[in-house]
Amino acid sequence: MIISNIEFIPGKKITSHLGMAQGNTVRAKHAGKDILAGFKNIFGGELGAYTELLQESREEAIERMVEQAKSMGANAVINVRFSTSSVAAGAAELFAYGTAVVLEDEVTQ
Repeated sequence: MIISNIEFIPGKKITSHLGMAQGNTVRAKHAGKDILAGFKNIFGGELGAYTELLQESREEAIERMVEQAKSMGANAVINVRFSTSSVAAGAAELFAYGTAVVLEDEVTQ
């Protein structure tokens, strides 16, 4: 499965447009990690636990988007974007979406 944030793949031709594929996950912060992050806010530095949480969330949302695209018959998802939103106190949604397509190699004469 090809996944890209651009609208086309060089050397490939879009033969079918299958619609939007999407995947999401909602994650909550761990209370212990939240306390440690509070100390980081005071002293500065990267909030590593949150960075890890967001990376895991992106991977899960992409995996779900790809599964939906496969079920539609796609071999690629192009123009992929991410969105986040707060859904409750301490919980956030990460949403991945793109256009499910069928790609074939371009034939050059």
